[in-house]
Amino acid sequence: MRKETQCIHEGYHPKNGEPRVAPITMSTAFRYDTTEQVGDLFDLKDDGYFYTRLGNPTIGFAEAKLAALEGGVGAMMTSSGQAASMLSVLNLCSSGDNIVSSTAIYGGTFNLFDVTLRRLGVDTKFVDFRDLNAVEKAIDDNTKALFCETLANPALIVTDIEKIAAIAHKKGVPLIIDSTFATPYLCRPFEFGADIVIHSSTKYLDGHDTSVGGFIVDGGKFDYSNGRFKGFTEPDASYHGLVYSRDCGSSAFITKARVQLMRDMGSQASPFNAWLTNLGMETLCVRMDRHCENALKVAEYLKSRKEVKSISYPMLKGDPERELAVKYLGGKGSGVISFELDSRENCIKFMNSLKLVSLLVHVADLRSCALHPASSTHRQLSDEALTAAGISPSLIRLSVGLENADDIIEDVENALRAVKKA
Repeated sequence: MRKETQCIHEGYHPKNGEPRVAPITMSTAFRYDTTEQVGDLFDLKDDGYFYTRLGNPTIGFAEAKLAALEGGVGAMMTSSGQAASMLSVLNLCSSGDNIVSSTAIYGGTFNLFDVTLRRLGVDTKFVDFRDLNAVEKAIDDNTKALFCETLANPALIVTDIEKIAAIAHKKGVPLIIDSTFATPYLCRPFEFGADIVIHSSTKYLDGHDTSVGGFIVDGGKFDYSNGRFKGFTEPDASYHGLVYSRDCGSSAFITKARVQLMRDMGSQASPFNAWLTNLGMETLCVRMDRHCENALKVAEYLKSRKEVKSISYPMLKGDPERELAVKYLGGKGSGVISFELDSRENCIKFMNSLKLVSLLVHVADLRSCALHPASSTHRQLSDEALTAAGISPSLIRLSVGLENADDIIEDVENALRAVKKA
């Protein structure tokens, strides 16, 4: 099936007489007739569900749909995108280990790596992933993964996935890539060498600003028995002595994430949020086409305005990311634009003058919304750290929705007039 068909039909396959739409299973636990049946579930000898923290039919439908869309061997839904980022790293790292991360990542992820994971003994080396030599030099014997975003939030830098994956594999570590802004409709990172793909499903996958969630998808091709990953090659005393690389085959990563980390950390999504996300994914392709079309129109308008100091949108003519966007995003730029005005003060005036476009600490929604990261999501960063992450203190992130593009442009124009008048 092609992507548009997969969005609708993958994940849930009703049998004769069953509901056509995936049902919501709002149950914490599941009943069985014998102790042996439950034991087989715990021993991974049989498929099924026994406790929603580890799995649930409704959550399973969403996981199967996204795994199919990405071309992975399996997926695990989490309570948020942040949980997906955290668990993807902790599944590989112990105290004393490190990862190498792109500087151009979401501010919340930067803080997770720079503060919280350091407190757990996991170090992060931040590097500009456009400097391939610097990326390779940053990898040492304790490095367990490279981490980046397909399309960086909010810098809109497109990662050269093939080149970064080649470096990762040369050094014997997997590439984790956050593909939230791209979605599997625009890019399937596994096809370019990535090993683990994560998403904040709160964004385009849900698409309607209704449900917080995240996903980890396992590509199933990385060799965790290469000597760097004792957690995969030594018996897990907490799970019946399971040796993940030996006993779980291509699903070693996602199995370990579920039976070890999800079991202990309990960051599972609710079945209702999974149902909403699954419903949202059914229209993903249709929505992404409109997001991309509208965003390009708005970006071209903004580029023509003298009040706009600079603008980043991957598919604009002359944008430095255009060539990579053609290669990795299929010639589409997703729905987010970043642009600069000449001062923080004018950014705030612009934001406060918007009417149709909502001021939201959110992005990738069917309704247009805008954010000034330096005074909100990235306010914990200094101006120096903002610049290192590719974010100017006077940058505005505009998430272009599904409204008529002319209405969005009219609202933006009125806000720019208010700035000029002030």
